Amino acid sequence: MSGKQELSGGSEPEPKRFCERSGCHGGGEPAEGDSDTVSVIMPVFNASDWLDECLQAILEQDFQGRMELCVFDDGSTDGSRELVERWRPKFEDRGISVLISGHKSSSPRGVGYAKNQAVSQSSGRFLCFQDADDVMKPQRVRLQQEAAAANPTAVYTSHGPTVIMPSWFCSRSWFEKVGQFHEGGKGVPEDLLFFYQSLRLGGLVLRVDECLLVYRYHEHAATHSVLEQTIWDLRVDFLQERVLSQWDSFTIWNAGKQGRKLYRSLRPDNQSKVKAFCDVDENKIKKGFYTYEESKERPKPKIPVLHFRNASPPFIVCVKLDMTDGVLEGNLHSLQLTEGVHYYHFN
Repeated sequence: MSGKQELSGGSEPEPKRFCERSGCHGGGEPAEGDSDTVSVIMPVFNASDWLDECLQAILEQDFQGRMELCVFDDGSTDGSRELVERWRPKFEDRGISVLISGHKSSSPRGVGYAKNQAVSQSSGRFLCFQDADDVMKPQRVRLQQEAAAANPTAVYTSHGPTVIMPSWFCSRSWFEKVGQFHEGGKGVPEDLLFFYQSLRLGGLVLRVDECLLVYRYHEHAATHSVLEQTIWDLRVDFLQERVLSQWDSFTIWNAGKQGRKLYRSLRPDNQSKVKAFCDVDENKIKKGFYTYEESKERPKPKIPVLHFRNASPPFIVCVKLDMTDGVLEGNLHSLQLTEGVHYYHFN
């Protein structure tokens, strides 16, 4: 779900709130006694194929505290909003308040905007981010709320393929400190930008080490609107900002395609800090060096290629974990290196 849009006359000035619980209100602050409320934040755009399964999973949460569902419909044309409305009685029966708002413009404003709108109409102390095409496990809200209550300055994720967004859970206070999601629309990785800003402010990233969500990968997923190069460029910029700026020199662990790509992506001042590539591939090591052919410098830079045991830290490791049957992990362990001090993964 992404895209740039203008709000039309079809937008609603106020979200609708449906709630049978006494003390329920539509304001921005939790009602007295509701300080532990969890707000499930769900942006929606043409998700009718998956909403029934998604909403049923929210209803089946084993969390015993108070919950509210906050939905913002970003101009769906497939009846998504009406589908959510039909689920209202089931949520009311569970004592879960529902807030639904949105617009009817023909141009979606994007995931970041929709998330921000859903957050703005919520009132819980905790925010549980949920994509409309994913499915929560029954214990998700309970386990993440317990963790977040103990450490409100962290963003919580779960076991899975990525720490970025699909299973995020955080306190409202931390979200407000970090700031809203970027509203640039289609092609902007608003979750990654928020994630980096959270880290800049000293936020932690902690994992509830259980599978808490089923991530649905399909051709209409919002992730496809973000170019791989955009993600790469942001990651390289953050690496340079947070890590390489603190080092006088370093070694790139991987003399192959990914290591060379990283080198070429660095600013000239950081390229000059690369003292060597290291590898385990004897064919690469025998070549002796890597020549940066695209360089405008004369002579062109030549960076030594060493066996990892002959290289010195710190390292930027450009090798995927769990792809070498434990060989990479064993090599790192054999050098008695500490992650975050002697090396960082960048794969």
